Amino acid sequence: MKKIPTIFRTFEHPYAWLDLEALDANITTMIHGTGDKEIRIATKSIRSTDVLRYIERAVDQRFAGWMTFTAAETVYLCEQGFDHFLLGYPTLEEKSVRQLMKFIREGKDITFMVDAIEQVDFLKQLAEEEAVAAPLCIDLNVSQHYPALYFGTRRSSLSNANDIKRFVAAILPSPYIYIVGLMGYDAQLAGVGDRPANKSTGAVIRRLQQRAKKDVQQRRQKAVRYLTTKHGPLRFVNGGGTGSMDYSAACNEVSEITIGSGLYRPGLFDYYDNMPFQAAAGYTLRATRKPSKTTIVAHGGGYIASGAVGNDKMPVLLDEELAFYTTEGAGEVQTPLAMPKNHYAIGDSITLRHAKAGELCERFQVLHAYRGDDYVGPMTTYRGEGQCFL
Repeated sequence: MKKIPTIFRTFEHPYAWLDLEALDANITTMIHGTGDKEIRIATKSIRSTDVLRYIERAVDQRFAGWMTFTAAETVYLCEQGFDHFLLGYPTLEEKSVRQLMKFIREGKDITFMVDAIEQVDFLKQLAEEEAVAAPLCIDLNVSQHYPALYFGTRRSSLSNANDIKRFVAAILPSPYIYIVGLMGYDAQLAGVGDRPANKSTGAVIRRLQQRAKKDVQQRRQKAVRYLTTKHGPLRFVNGGGTGSMDYSAACNEVSEITIGSGLYRPGLFDYYDNMPFQAAAGYTLRATRKPSKTTIVAHGGGYIASGAVGNDKMPVLLDEELAFYTTEGAGEVQTPLAMPKNHYAIGDSITLRHAKAGELCERFQVLHAYRGDDYVGPMTTYRGEGQCFL
């Protein structure tokens, strides 16, 4: 069970915590695991400007920039003095995008993600009105589509080099947009745990992932070859994620790897085999009720992760002797827990980890940072700065 400094016992509950020793170890693991690739940090997995600055200083010369998740978030980070952005998703919000065009005119490095003509036409019009040229990154969908199974994420409409050829022919030439990058995010490798509770399912996932690796790389390579031959060198080719870091580091077509969730190492990564990152962030609740010798009730705690509904989206209890009741789960205002050994009393602290990394920060204004037994201080989250982007 993870040791939380005793000073936290005096804190108002619930509170979120950040173990800086674990975070430092995860940054080192990330730097070594990505080989010679540049590193782009996924802001949606961090959601704290204090922590983002901490990570940027540590990555130093290997730092490629940020992968943001909305235009409004990117505007906010520009205003806070950050630079070098790749928007991870297409955006059609005029006010925020127009502000980003103005930041480009002022010299900020901002690249927009696209996979459809409608997105490009929107960006082209605003870029023309703001008298700038907008950099674009093409999102290549590298998922596998079998007759009875879609293995990956449903995102881009562009699945191969021929799709990209038709797409580029429809959007270029233009003085207001230009292509600088390609992203081929292997979500079926980076974001799917290969050690689920069901062992037979795990065996199927591992076979599918092994088959996917060759296909992902071939499609990315063909897309890169076409773009560089017909339209000149790309500034970057983005790939990977925490769960596919080693694989992406070995792919010669990839120039940078996006890492985010691994730095906090949330509960979802408990379903991955050979996951080298350490649990660095979580939250602590107060036990306020004890209806029986084998049940303790924590106040709050129903922080369920986004995505398909399942047990893997539940918080993870650090004390393995505690368990959620299947009839109640983690509740918004109280969480009953089965306690076979009767070892918690009213007033005690109960510590958990969120299933997804950055989503924890939507619930708390600060992450209370500590190193060893020493309290370092609060690190403000987006929420604590009055920001909410999705």
